[in-house]
Amino acid sequence: MKIAVLVSGGGTNLQAIIDRIADGKNRNTEITLVLSNNPGAYALKRAEAAGIPAAAFSPRQFADRKAFEEAVLEKLLEAAPDLIVLAGCLMYIPPKLIRAFPNRIINIHPSLIPAFCGKGYYGLKVHEKVLERGVKVTGATVHFVDEILDNGPILLQKAVEVLPEDTPETLQLRVMQQAEWVILPEAINLIAAGRVRIEGNRAVIV
Repeated sequence: MKIAVLVSGGGTNLQAIIDRIADGKNRNTEITLVLSNNPGAYALKRAEAAGIPAAAFSPRQFADRKAFEEAVLEKLLEAAPDLIVLAGCLMYIPPKLIRAFPNRIINIHPSLIPAFCGKGYYGLKVHEKVLERGVKVTGATVHFVDEILDNGPILLQKAVEVLPEDTPETLQLRVMQQAEWVILPEAINLIAAGRVRIEGNRAVIV
């Protein structure tokens, strides 16, 4: 299965996928493209170090948002991945792209959806809100992407305890280590093995 990974920052989730392919835990999977909306993203260096083709398109390079989105879509259509993985991707995914790859885009979100998701909930902001709310358990979710933000069928979730001494930074790291870096490669493995079926608004593991 060929996958394209979309990234915006450090690329720790990308590295988790690279490592699981390298150690043989993720089988029948190849990353054929890493694409970023941030030319300065460290994730691009991770791709380079692993010998993976990479590209970056900044919205500032284009006359308008539509031109930027068309360039991203064209690059993805050219790469023709079987699956697109949003791994710390802060780029708005336009409906045209979603329609071009129906049920073939997954995202990792750093909370237990439907909690702490939707507009404004991304990156460290999610963990700040978790601590403000005072909940005892958070986690991460892998879900399919549809045209509503953080709304598509949920494939995998993993819970992580919130500790009394947590800061947003310590909580973010623990959610990544205990949940994100575990369930994102696992989700890709399930899809590569043909073990995931979409039934209405549900993702079913068979």
